[in-house]
Amino acid sequence: MERYLVQRSQRGDRHAFAELAAAIGDRLYGVAHRIMRDPEVAGDMAQQTLVKIWRDLPTLRDIDRFDAWSYRLLVNACRDEMRRQRGSRNHLQLVDQDSPIPDVSLSIADRDQLDRGFRHLSPEHRTVIILQYYLDYSTAEISTMLDVPVGTVRSRLHYAKRVLRAALEADARPAIDGGRSA
Repeated sequence: MERYLVQRSQRGDRHAFAELAAAIGDRLYGVAHRIMRDPEVAGDMAQQTLVKIWRDLPTLRDIDRFDAWSYRLLVNACRDEMRRQRGSRNHLQLVDQDSPIPDVSLSIADRDQLDRGFRHLSPEHRTVIILQYYLDYSTAEISTMLDVPVGTVRSRLHYAKRVLRAALEADARPAIDGGRSA
C-alpha cells in the first residue's frame, strides 16, 4: 500500500500524500525523538521532513528506497538543527515512557539505565546507534544516508558502543561513600 501511495504522491496527489504522511509520521517522530531527545524539537523535525518529502518526492528515482530516503532527509534535518542549537542548548531530555514506539522488551530499570548511557553520546553517535539497532540499517546504508564513508559509520558505532558500555558498567558498580561501599 505504501508503494502505491508514494507513486500517487509523486504525481502530486495530495490525498495520497496525506495518507502517506499519516502512515510514516509516527515513525519519523519516533526516530527524531530518539536523536534529538526533545519532544517539541522532534515534532518540528518530523514536520520539516514531511514538507521536504512532499517537495522533493518527484525527484525520487527508486520508489523502493523511499524509507531510506525519508530517514536520510530526517537525519539531515536533525543534524542541521543540532548545528543551530550547538552552544545554545547543552542539555538532553529523557525520552518519555509514553513514546509512540514503545520498547516492551526491556524492563523499566533497563530502559532507564540505557537512557542514562545514551545521555553520554553525542547526537552523531546516537544517530548511528538508532539507525543500526533501532531501524536495522546496515553500515553501508547508514553511510549512504549520512553521506559519510563506511569507515566513519563503523568508527562512530564502535565509539558509541564503548561509551554506552562504560556508562552501563559505571551504573553497575556499587557507590563508594567514605571508603565504604554503599
